[in-house]
Amino acid sequence: MTKILGIIPARGGSKGIPGKNIRMLGGKPLIHYAVRAARESKLVDRIILTTDSSEIAEVGRSLDVEVPFLRPAHLAQDDTPMFPVIDHAVHFVEEQGWQPDIILLLQPTAPLRQPEHIQAAVKLLTESKCDSVVSVVEVPQHYAPDFVLKLEEGKLKPFLEGGEKVTRRQDTRSAFSRDGTIYAFWRDVFFYKRSIYGDNCRPLIIPADMSCNLDTMEDWGEVEKKMKDQPLP
Repeated sequence: MTKILGIIPARGGSKGIPGKNIRMLGGKPLIHYAVRAARESKLVDRIILTTDSSEIAEVGRSLDVEVPFLRPAHLAQDDTPMFPVIDHAVHFVEEQGWQPDIILLLQPTAPLRQPEHIQAAVKLLTESKCDSVVSVVEVPQHYAPDFVLKLEEGKLKPFLEGGEKVTRRQDTRSAFSRDGTIYAFWRDVFFYKRSIYGDNCRPLIIPADMSCNLDTMEDWGEVEKKMKDQPLP
């Protein structure tokens, strides 16, 4: 039986949106939406909240989520990569005698995530035998890399080789951006390849209207508007 661990990272020192991870969105703390999606997917065996904040931990426990530790301060800095945060959480549960097969990274900053996104990612991961599945959103054609420029000694140059030859929108090459809805990967890929991507990463394409990443108050306002039009559970 495949065992799946969901990890929700929620440190306390958010600057772009103060108190972001437990700020009320649609009448519920932000982390509620990650918990709900994981729980309602009916696939996740354990949901772990990793935080350095006792206040966030308390809110997590009120949502009936496991908060088995407070994350060490050195793993909760502005510039802390995600890999050691996941590594710390997985090592903790394994030292307690439970080893997952699949790890899901469920960042609270993607509150439009649905149980179906988790189900689709796990299905793709298991059926394709790939190393990982990462959610992406297609970059609008007018922002396509073929149209992107860079500055070299004050002069505009195409960012991509051959970009100067693309002048029509319909001729642009498709591009995708990670949107943070879900990262799904095998535990063995994570530990043996030291990566959440591995060598064979497959995309889960999320419709633009279901994709968001809360970094600024402007982002927050846009999601609030979306939720007023179509409230989430």
